Amino acid sequence: MMKTHKKYEYKVIVLDILWGIMALSVGSAIVYFGDRLLNVSLEVYFGISTFSPIWVLDLIFVPLVAGFVVSLIYGLGGKMLAHFAPLFVRIFGYYSIDTALFPDGVMLLPIGYWILIIIVSMEAAAAGGLIGEFVIKKTYGRRPKHLIHKRYQLKNAENTD
Repeated sequence: MMKTHKKYEYKVIVLDILWGIMALSVGSAIVYFGDRLLNVSLEVYFGISTFSPIWVLDLIFVPLVAGFVVSLIYGLGGKMLAHFAPLFVRIFGYYSIDTALFPDGVMLLPIGYWILIIIVSMEAAAAGGLIGEFVIKKTYGRRPKHLIHKRYQLKNAENTD
């Protein structure tokens, strides 16, 4: 008897897109208000005192929390979506700063350094998204067929295993 491979069927529906937009909006709001709460602007450089523990907290912990929340809202696949919440806020923040208001000795980060900050921020959000998926699935890795999330189960699957 020959075994045939069954294909997984998955459709992107409008509801998934709306959940994704809502998750990104909430994640972006967490990053934005986290910046405001900590009173830190990662885009501005004013000497070595820029790199304080609060600055590091804003760079790593705030996107981690945002990625966790994005993953909890969106569900499985949220770790991929979590990358974009800090990206949107950082891009908006970098281009909305008016450099004419800076005092002497304060400058906008050069684009190369700013990109490094964005990468670290996005990876922290991805780690938060991964933790969120661990919480959703209760484990990581392979699972028995009856424990697979209903979205990824085979359509018209037979319980012949």
